[in-house]
Amino acid sequence: MTRARVWEHIAQWTFIVPAGAYLLLFFGYPIVKNVVMSFQQYTTTTFYTGAAPFVGLRNYAEILSSDLFSHALLTTVLFSVGSIFGQFVLGLAFALFFQRRFPLGGVLRSLLLLPWLLPLVVSGTTWRWMLDTDTGVVNDVLRDLHLLSSGIPWLTGTSEALVSVILINIWVGVPFNTAILYGGLQDIPTHLYEAAKLDGAGPVTSFRHVTWPLLRPVVSVVLVLGLMYTVKVLDIILVVTGGGPANATETIATQAYEFSFQQFEFGRGAAMGNVLVVISLAFALFYLRVNRRVRNGGEVP
Repeated sequence: MTRARVWEHIAQWTFIVPAGAYLLLFFGYPIVKNVVMSFQQYTTTTFYTGAAPFVGLRNYAEILSSDLFSHALLTTVLFSVGSIFGQFVLGLAFALFFQRRFPLGGVLRSLLLLPWLLPLVVSGTTWRWMLDTDTGVVNDVLRDLHLLSSGIPWLTGTSEALVSVILINIWVGVPFNTAILYGGLQDIPTHLYEAAKLDGAGPVTSFRHVTWPLLRPVVSVVLVLGLMYTVKVLDIILVVTGGGPANATETIATQAYEFSFQQFEFGRGAAMGNVLVVISLAFALFYLRVNRRVRNGGEVP
């Protein structure tokens, strides 16, 4: 082996080793530690005694058999589906809108990113003030427009609260969807639209036969990333509703937080976190499989 070849291998390992060490330290170790904790009775006492008895699958059995888990699972599904659907539809609409050139289009695109750049705690606190039943600006505007006589319990009604956090999460996620989908639209060759127009295709036909097929890989990325993010949303729900009222906005993510940092049952919290990871991976793999079969012209079993 020549000296140049040796230095090339050394240079390659110089880049690989730090990255691998970082992944093992900040990703690998926490994952392994979380899995181990989920099989232990890990409480605040453990920090003093160092004893965390092995309990096997008891933590998983307790959380999966509870009535609150089934409710939290349903709420997680409703919250995730509603958020992703709203974010994607509005994001695609904005991306198609900004595809047209018009004055101040770049400025408006930059302003659209503001909800995504703001800290979630700030956004949640602002929306909590705006949606207050008595003093919130949203109800004040609806009253001034004579659309209602009394305030809507956006955050105190069991059904309204879930809708509220979904709408807030849609507001937060629309900029990300718009930015990614807009970038995908820019990669579609313009001559394809010109050819479709010469063939007599209108806007709807061009979108169906030109835009959507070529945008589908980007759509897959947006939906998978959106799903992975949405199922673990915690900040907004904790700040706006705290999981209430009457557990109406309690999700698996908020349950994991409550087990670990409110009840200090770290073993059960770790188990709930692992369940959340498995659910998000299952959803992502299912979507990728369906999308791959559709792209290849096959049928989904």
